[in-house]
Amino acid sequence: MKELVFTRSLLPSLRDNADRIGFVDAATGQTVKFGEHLDRISRLSHALRTELGIAADERVAVLGMNSLPFVELWHACLLGAAVMNPLNLRFSAEELGYVLNDSGSTVCFVDATFAPLIDAIRDRTPLKRVVLIGSGEGPADIAYESLLAAAEPQPAEEPDEESAAVLMYTGGTTGMPKGVVLSQRAEVLNQYHAAMVLPWDTSAPFLVQTPMFHGATMIGLVGAPMFGTPIVVLPTFSPEASMVATQTFAPSSTVLVPTMLGMIVNAPDFRPERLDSLRRIIYGASPMPEVLLSRLLEMLPDCEIVQGYGMTECCTVLTVLSDAEHRRGKRLGSCGRAVPGVQLEIRDEDGNPVPTGEPGEVCARAGNFMTGYLNKPVETAHALRDGWYYSGDVGYLDSEGYLFLVDRAKDMIISGGENIYSVEVENAISTHPAVLQIAVIGIPHEVWGEAVHAVCVVRPGHEVTAEDLIAHARTTIAGYKVPRSIDLRSEGLPLSAAMKVLKRELRAPFWAGKGRTIN
Repeated sequence: MKELVFTRSLLPSLRDNADRIGFVDAATGQTVKFGEHLDRISRLSHALRTELGIAADERVAVLGMNSLPFVELWHACLLGAAVMNPLNLRFSAEELGYVLNDSGSTVCFVDATFAPLIDAIRDRTPLKRVVLIGSGEGPADIAYESLLAAAEPQPAEEPDEESAAVLMYTGGTTGMPKGVVLSQRAEVLNQYHAAMVLPWDTSAPFLVQTPMFHGATMIGLVGAPMFGTPIVVLPTFSPEASMVATQTFAPSSTVLVPTMLGMIVNAPDFRPERLDSLRRIIYGASPMPEVLLSRLLEMLPDCEIVQGYGMTECCTVLTVLSDAEHRRGKRLGSCGRAVPGVQLEIRDEDGNPVPTGEPGEVCARAGNFMTGYLNKPVETAHALRDGWYYSGDVGYLDSEGYLFLVDRAKDMIISGGENIYSVEVENAISTHPAVLQIAVIGIPHEVWGEAVHAVCVVRPGHEVTAEDLIAHARTTIAGYKVPRSIDLRSEGLPLSAAMKVLKRELRAPFWAGKGRTIN
């Protein structure tokens, strides 16, 4: 029997709740019933096959702000019409071109905001058709609503459990993103794992306000409708828009990265009562400043504050720290314990388990892990070994199974919920002729959690400013990866005996007294 496919969970939910409002656009107030949504995604599935020539195992790229059509594209693909390939809104033109070529996507759905960008790189990609979603105008071959109007309500055939469902690109350590292939089984299992520890409330909506290309959004985007919970979609996050949506539509739960939470509580018009409807806030994707966390717990005594830890490669959830554990305060520095179905282990450089309390690489196994990295067999073999996923994160487990992270994967910086790999930024800056040595680290930032900071040794005989290097980096990498500050020096960077830059020494002055372990 095959049951770990979305047609066995999402489809019945849409049918059983057909007469209830299931989807709301927070900006316009537009509402769509579960049954109407099913009709539209059935037509979309038919259009993908007949009008656009997309087979079930082919990738469909989507680039746009959060929207109801974006939700429809996600659900049509997850129900077997195609493999969903959501594109990061912050990718540069070069990165987008790489992803479209690497994925082999021949169709891209794009909104008016990003249509000119796709049009500018289209001739360097395999794209054959570009579909314009939402209102507004932009260069495209056909409008989304015209596509649906010409189609019949014919759903796709049920996929297999091992069929690819999502191709989600994550930052690469060598300069370009990696495509994470996620199966139906992995994605469905992840939703069940999360629901076991965070039961759904079907009486009030879930507010979707993290971007729909991000793995953190899957719990609301897919999990909520799976279990009959309506969703309210916020097209673009801002503190005021988030608070207005919360007051207007009274959601009981949402996911926010700490940066968003910080922006909300520090907004001029913030008052705790503007969040009164919320009974659960799930946060993750970046470190939560202790001051902000303490403030939230005090201001929102009747709201569950829950942390989730994971990564794209596991469909996002490995561990959860519950509200009760937050309020007891004993393990606020941890990521919580593994959700049901997930096993954690800390291993040394040789792959051997280490004793309790000792740091090592965080490894995990479960049914909700990726099939592999698209077109990258070496990276796949390194990450998936002996039935375990090697995360690259450094951490330790205490005697009760709580996971504490010591450092992030491969010197990764997490700024505003976005993963930034230091090597990629270093490669971008090092091509400047005035750069002799470069090291990129994350430093504390009150709003973003971490900010990208570079330490540059200037080549003798050259003159350069921090502004020069920032402008140089901006030509090859996305804006959110560009350093916010650069320290210029003439002396060499600290090196280990193996001639590796000792980044812990560079980080130490910035993180002293900030509650972060420096390694």
